[in-house]
Amino acid sequence: MLGFTEDQIKRYARHIVLQGIGGKGQHRLLDSRVLIVGVGGLGSPAALYLAAAGVGTIGLVDGDRVDVSNLQRQVLFRSGDVGRMKVDAAAESLRALNPDVTIVPHGERLTSANAHPIVAGYDAIVDGSDNFPTRYLVNDVCVLAGKSLVWGAANQFDGQLSVVKPRVSACYRCVFPTPPPPGGVPDCIEAGVIGALTGTIGSWLALEAIKLILGVGAAMTDRLTIFEGQTGEVAQVQIARRSDCPVCGDAPTITALIDYELFCGVNVSDAHTVSAR
Repeated sequence: MLGFTEDQIKRYARHIVLQGIGGKGQHRLLDSRVLIVGVGGLGSPAALYLAAAGVGTIGLVDGDRVDVSNLQRQVLFRSGDVGRMKVDAAAESLRALNPDVTIVPHGERLTSANAHPIVAGYDAIVDGSDNFPTRYLVNDVCVLAGKSLVWGAANQFDGQLSVVKPRVSACYRCVFPTPPPPGGVPDCIEAGVIGALTGTIGSWLALEAIKLILGVGAAMTDRLTIFEGQTGEVAQVQIARRSDCPVCGDAPTITALIDYELFCGVNVSDAHTVSAR
């Protein structure tokens, strides 16, 4: 088949014969660039499925090292990776899975200083971070830069996700205008999280990113999807872009990135890094 190696024809055979992808769609995947913020419980399965699908360039943002407590859910890592930088261990795993894919490690915490230059090089962003300062930061930089965003969260047995098309659909701030008070929402270190849940939500994030790249199906915009792991029930809440949203509204007051730790009422030293999920 024109433009594919023999190995690629075999590797992507199930995509190539799939209506809605085909050869053209697979080429589109191979030419695409996706950034994953947080190489943890959500970012790990998202990265694995994006790499397996043949997304040509995958960026990984995370400043953490692998801890033994991560292995219960962060499926990119093995016991021998404990102590390594997550982006380095993840890059090694993803390259072993699919040598077609270029992995770009960003071994640092995403901040208001580096977010714009990092995000600029990608077509779509997947946010698997675990703290509110990072979630608001990722949302705002995507809106300001005009980048499509797929975001998710997981805690205990429950997860949620949505898709943002800047200034077209509801953004994260439209749904959550202000963060909860510090300590108001227990994180997975305090409350726990079942590992398979992060796999479910993380795989869903990859699916939504692939749909955005291919332009197939209905993107999960203007919908907040809530998955309850103990019952297996999925609920969707309709959401809408707010004309008074401070970042994506008709007269935005946020036109540059702000101090997100201050906005969320936490100290930089207290804010979790972006991968504990």
